[in-house]
Amino acid sequence: MGLGQDSGDPAGKDGKQHTRRHETADGAGPGAGHSPATPAGQTPETRQGGEGAPAQESGPAAETAGAQGPGPAAGAAPRDTTAATPAATPAPAPGSGRSAKKGPRFAKPMTTASLIGWTGLSVILPGAAHLRSGRRRTGYVLLTLFGVLLAAAVVAALLLWGNIGFLTRDSTLLTAAILAGVGAVAWFLLVLSSYISLRPNRLTGKGQIVSGIAIGVLCVAVMSPFALAASAALTGRDMANAIFQSSTGDDPAVTPIKHEDPWNGRDRVNFLLVGGDGAGNREGIRTDSMTVASVHIETGNTVMFSLPRNLQHVRFPPDSALGRQFPNGFMRELPNGGLLNEVWQYGEEHPEVVQGKDGQRGPKALMEAIGYTLNLKIDYYALVNMFGFARLVDAIGGLKIRVDQDVPWGGLYGTAGTIKAGYRTLSGEEALWYGRSRVGSDDFSRMSRQRCVIGAFAQQATPSVVLTNFVKIANVAKKMAKTDIPRELLDPLTELALKVKGGRITSLQFVPPEFYSGSPDWQKIRAATLKALRQSVQPSRRAQAAGVTASPGTSTGPSTGASTGTAASPGASGATPTPSASKTVRALPHQTPTQNGSAKSLDELCGF
Repeated sequence: MGLGQDSGDPAGKDGKQHTRRHETADGAGPGAGHSPATPAGQTPETRQGGEGAPAQESGPAAETAGAQGPGPAAGAAPRDTTAATPAATPAPAPGSGRSAKKGPRFAKPMTTASLIGWTGLSVILPGAAHLRSGRRRTGYVLLTLFGVLLAAAVVAALLLWGNIGFLTRDSTLLTAAILAGVGAVAWFLLVLSSYISLRPNRLTGKGQIVSGIAIGVLCVAVMSPFALAASAALTGRDMANAIFQSSTGDDPAVTPIKHEDPWNGRDRVNFLLVGGDGAGNREGIRTDSMTVASVHIETGNTVMFSLPRNLQHVRFPPDSALGRQFPNGFMRELPNGGLLNEVWQYGEEHPEVVQGKDGQRGPKALMEAIGYTLNLKIDYYALVNMFGFARLVDAIGGLKIRVDQDVPWGGLYGTAGTIKAGYRTLSGEEALWYGRSRVGSDDFSRMSRQRCVIGAFAQQATPSVVLTNFVKIANVAKKMAKTDIPRELLDPLTELALKVKGGRITSLQFVPPEFYSGSPDWQKIRAATLKALRQSVQPSRRAQAAGVTASPGTSTGPSTGASTGTAASPGASGATPTPSASKTVRALPHQTPTQNGSAKSLDELCGF
């Protein structure tokens, strides 16, 4: 039998190459010898394994041949399959980079670190782990949903920009808490799904334990911000509902709040801010600090009128029950009584005179007295317990205040401590006693310090500070504050508060030597109030130093007493002039003639 093959037969050449490739794939090396040549007339797919019997092949070619049916019978004439049957696809040689069917791209097991890393990446980029594990459809869906959520958040932020009052609504806070809870569950499921998609069961036993612990910690860390957000929203809602009562009651005297015009067309709104000393060893509430904040609604410019606690024999509107009870002033028959800080308690203890529910008669009486004194309509009041105020100061991290001189505090001789002069950051207790201490001073000196404490708090309680310490502030505020501001007004009130922070705040105190608390000149007080309100809406300018003449015979009518800052005459007020009020006051070139005759900026008075 010839061993040669016609050189022009392509099938013979392919057959040799095909045979050599299969021998190599079967493990035949160079030392195994050359494969036998294909006999003439046989197809390249067969080899002689014996007399007239085709040799069995291994590998893909043999499987292909077996699928096509049995070979020719023994002794049968060979058939030319060159044209009828295409040549078999060569099997890939090892290292050639080709494969009949590619396996999973990420079939190789991941390490513990990479599995944890990809799961963590899915927290900030949902779908990343699913794409890594080859589940592209799920990964793309998660990425799309995340993009939609981001776009919706951006649109909502743009729509609500400048409308921060919307965030104080009851429905908004409740919705925020619910959404935070849903977000916590959704991100927990996202982390769990991402972890499972990476098939941690292919890790070693130790790797599964380590990755399981890490993913558990990650789940807790991911859910914590949502839990804090939900807690803050519910705390804020609880605080708002505890402090601000709804106006949708049965009281016909309450004016309904209109969302399109919450201030009922007014250009000003007046708040009475009361600092109450409700210590455990004292019955009722003693109003130690009383300040009226008159806010210009359009600009936010605010004038703070501070009234001394020992202002005597205040008047009431003549047509009111208290006005009929005290036509000549509050307890005029008592030479040393009838102080302003006694009005609140009197209203609470005499329901036969002051109509209203328990807890409402005191504020009503005080608002009538102060409103008639200043010739202003007091719209709302807010009572802050002074000891609670100390905790509120601690909640925002203290107050930065300029202390002009050492202030000893505690007891009659300041034995508890001393607040040193200079720029200080006061703790809650120090800020409280800085505004309350009378050691080595008097009521009027501490009134000046109190307005600086109030101004410092209003200036330093910025939105960022409030949000950072919101839970602590809310928990303290709902225990220390009381007000008649309706819940429905909290939205526009928040907007107004932001205007106040950006506006100009001035202060006017009714204290000696310009105003005498023992026998006040009511007309002079009203004139000074009107002047301060007019100046607050005028363009800001520096106070001009000028000489002012004040004598016992100086007129104190409504048009002159406040505009010139002169002292009241005995004929007008019945007060005894002091030596400083009976001589000419000459101002130095850089000195204002008085601290009390006209409203001054808190920046100037307190060194903010």
